[in-house]
Amino acid sequence: MTPTHFTFSTAFLLGLAGLAFHRTHLLSALLCLEGMMLSLFLALSLWSLELSSMSFSASPLLLLAFSACEASAGLALLVATARTHGTDHLQNLNLLQC
Repeated sequence: MTPTHFTFSTAFLLGLAGLAFHRTHLLSALLCLEGMMLSLFLALSLWSLELSSMSFSASPLLLLAFSACEASAGLALLVATARTHGTDHLQNLNLLQC
């Protein structure tokens, strides 16, 4: 395993562990998701550079566009949750109530 492969795998796994174990605030969950998407973006970018193929060059930009859409939707949900419930604690949210 190369050091770059180890670095991006570790960054992704740290984001996944943060998402799994530190779910007190919605903002921390969104930050963990952004960290995971950033590590995937960097790994995919370096992979397409190593292959020197033009067919993979659009994949990192597509992933970055989806990551930006996910971040904007997450922040919109965060604002809506903070306005309706007064807090962003995930334990206060009950999805069964309207």
